[in-house]
Amino acid sequence: MIVDLRIYTCLPNRMADFVKLYEEKAWPLQLKYLENCLGWYTTVEGELNTVVHLWGYKDQGDREHRRAAMAADPAWGAYLKGAAEGGMLIKMENRIVKEAPHFTAFKAKKG
Repeated sequence: MIVDLRIYTCLPNRMADFVKLYEEKAWPLQLKYLENCLGWYTTVEGELNTVVHLWGYKDQGDREHRRAAMAADPAWGAYLKGAAEGGMLIKMENRIVKEAPHFTAFKAKKG
């Protein structure tokens, strides 16, 4: 499995607006197309105004297929337009990560 780690940095005092827009417009679509949300968080300490979410995929091909299907949905385009016009974000990042072998072994051992 690979994990798509997504990090969004919001303008100060705009994180609640972004979370609300995301919850209403993007969350239902991502659950429909991406399906495997491993976590969705907002920062409490450290770099503030940050949203982090993680999506699990079988492999890179699975990720590309699912994200392409979501991108083809007009509702996703409407969400992206609303997010851009809302001026809530400073930057967006994503990283593809995978479990380290010692962690995979640890999970298997714990059952």
